[in-house]
Amino acid sequence: AEFIALPQQQAVPLPAQVSFEAGACVGIPLLTALQAVRIAGDLQGRTLLVTGAGSAVGHYVTQLARMRGATVLATAGSAARRDHALAPGANQVINYKREDVAARVKALTAGTGADAVIDMDFSSTARLLPQGVLRPHGRLVGYGSNQPGELPVHFRSLLWSSLQLRFFLVYVLLPADREAVTREAGEVLARDALKHTIGAVFLLEGAAAAHEKVEAGDLVGNVVLKIRG
Repeated sequence: AEFIALPQQQAVPLPAQVSFEAGACVGIPLLTALQAVRIAGDLQGRTLLVTGAGSAVGHYVTQLARMRGATVLATAGSAARRDHALAPGANQVINYKREDVAARVKALTAGTGADAVIDMDFSSTARLLPQGVLRPHGRLVGYGSNQPGELPVHFRSLLWSSLQLRFFLVYVLLPADREAVTREAGEVLARDALKHTIGAVFLLEGAAAAHEKVEAGDLVGNVVLKIRG
């Protein structure tokens, strides 16, 4: 299909200065990022850990958090993704494949842990909670997990540190939440306040090659399909 019909409240005007290619990047990733930072709460002067900051959602989370006055600690697994996380303003990037993430976060926060975590893989981050990656009374906001089934959590750490775990799925937001993130998406796009990263563009007939590019896992940025050349 080249066109679809949407409920009016789901259609965000695309400002003239935003290309269609950039517009194709913002839908689910930007709305997910906006809801995540809303749930994280007041970020002014606080330290936020963003896992997977080199991903599409993490890239937007980093920018939105910096706009809200946060110090952003990011995780990434390669030099390219480290640079991608730094470009929109991450203050520090931790290589989760080579470094002890919890130890580095504690070292960067004078031992207290981050005030909040916005997390793309709870199956990994859950193991960091008993290690003090999140300060007492801190909040983890999760929107994904590489292992979607049953996951062990260290209840004693959650209880004694009064940690908060909040999860959401952007496809089933409550009407008020959807209205809020859709409205803010329009506002930040109108201000041209975001950086969008397009890793590759394929014509529609090259959709199979586009999928293969994504599956390879080494591309930084979004893969965009163009209906016409």
